[in-house]
Amino acid sequence: MRKMILLICVLALATVGIAPLAAQDDMMGPSVMLAPGEDLVIGFGAALTGEGLAPFGIDIRRGVELALEDRPTVTVDDVEFNVALDVQDSMCSPEGGQTVANRFVSDDSIVGVIGLMCSSAAEAAAPIFDEAGFSTISASATAASLTTSDFTSFNRTVPTDAAQGLAAADIIVNVLGATNVAFIDDGSAYGTGLVDVIIDAYEELGGTVAIRDAVTVGDTDFRALLEDISATDPDLIYFAGFNAEGARLIEQRFDVGLEDVPFMGADGIYGSELVDLAGDFAEGVYATRPIPASSDELDAFAERYIETFGEEPPSAFNTNSYDATNLMLDAIEAVGYIDDQGDLVIERETLSEFIRSASFDGLTGVIECDGTGECSSADIGFYQITDGAFVQQELEMMEE
Repeated sequence: MRKMILLICVLALATVGIAPLAAQDDMMGPSVMLAPGEDLVIGFGAALTGEGLAPFGIDIRRGVELALEDRPTVTVDDVEFNVALDVQDSMCSPEGGQTVANRFVSDDSIVGVIGLMCSSAAEAAAPIFDEAGFSTISASATAASLTTSDFTSFNRTVPTDAAQGLAAADIIVNVLGATNVAFIDDGSAYGTGLVDVIIDAYEELGGTVAIRDAVTVGDTDFRALLEDISATDPDLIYFAGFNAEGARLIEQRFDVGLEDVPFMGADGIYGSELVDLAGDFAEGVYATRPIPASSDELDAFAERYIETFGEEPPSAFNTNSYDATNLMLDAIEAVGYIDDQGDLVIERETLSEFIRSASFDGLTGVIECDGTGECSSADIGFYQITDGAFVQQELEMMEE
């Protein structure tokens, strides 16, 4: 097998005064080379285990699988290569992200990566991917800091929390009429970053922060925190985190007299898993999530998803991962070339440049990458659990 990473460097042998053997403009950065007949491998990293997390990873993986069902091969210069997926559980933690990143960059067959799923994992993995010259495309890591930290490897096909946070603040004040809000996050890059954005916008709209606190992921009893919140007499509880902690907060607020206080979250609690965990206590809970643009293609995809997997999507990100996969495949076909030996060569720097300037009509809407890693133009939708399912709400702003 001739799978290898080519790293062609000019060696300056200064000690003996030997001149370089190749001109600087002939140098090539890290590249992937595949011999004819070898699979082209794309890495995939998401949380595939863990209470309240696995449904997100499973849903995102399904979007990738449907994309590869549509495009099982890539064709470069009329030569076809089968696409294979290397699936890894990156969990939803910095440690998980680093482990999977190190796994992928040490494998010379990995062309690029779809993922990582969680912002905390993606943030910890990005420096590792950067150093190796990799390109990653996440369908779900939404922390605003991921595209403002000068990471060269990170891209996403989901809106930033800079957008979701502004929308949430507007909804809190102008739709729900809440002006004394208790904010809770889960201590992650996603949770703390989202609450930071919301509070900034919320306070500009005249809102008061009743209390801001955080839960520890994995804890199960939040009654003491909720009692502290109850003492502030909030008119809304906002939580930025995931299903397991969200469901317990939703349920345990009934134990401290907060059952009549509305509860709101974001895409981290959107999906059937929250209802499964919280049961009837989840009725009436609000959430925001990115929403794809309406189209016949989207409707057909939704029907196909249910036919293929036998259930409604358990999260909001399957369409984003479908677009992420197609973006990666488009980039590979655009920049790959067949060398004189008949091998496929994909230069990592050129792949990154293509992704960061790509523009196409995706399943979620127009995918237009702006050079920083931001590629999504999707809107933010507002939902409420009604009769055990999230139902999209019309946004009617309150009168001034």
